[in-house]
Amino acid sequence: MLRATAKQLLPTTITGSLPRPSWYTETMGLKSFLQAIAAAALLALPASWASAEPLTAAAVEKWLAGYERAWESRDAARAAELFTPNASYHEMPFDAPKAGQAGIREYWSSVTADQRDIDFKSQVVAVNGQTAVAHWSATFTATSTGARVELDGVFVLTFDSSGRCTELREWWHLKP
Repeated sequence: MLRATAKQLLPTTITGSLPRPSWYTETMGLKSFLQAIAAAALLALPASWASAEPLTAAAVEKWLAGYERAWESRDAARAAELFTPNASYHEMPFDAPKAGQAGIREYWSSVTADQRDIDFKSQVVAVNGQTAVAHWSATFTATSTGARVELDGVFVLTFDSSGRCTELREWWHLKP
């Protein structure tokens, strides 16, 4: 504090911390907002998450195709097989994750029980090391109400060397 202003109340404006993070000052270039945020998130991951054999977009697409088959057929056992035995599945950011294949199978059995005519679509957004980001959408009919439901979301997926998911984090929204 300066001695000349030590006992004076001065108006201030906070415009951001310095030094600013790279995402604040870099341009998105030709990337979409989702691609820019995904790239920034992946670059921030610890180097220890990378492996000698990096994940490919094709491997993530194959996994997402399995996820699609499991959801569209409402097959909880098939869904659980996409994950490692001790995987964590974070459907909601503030809820405890579904733990392991048994927890994932139980979750899928209950959440898909009321769903029919499911249509799932996905697109890989980014891959870095063993982590991927994918955009997805789904529509289905809720049998209890007959309403057509439309969801749009993002996955952050971490995989082991065998191609099974060790952690799924998702954020999704329901179309009003």
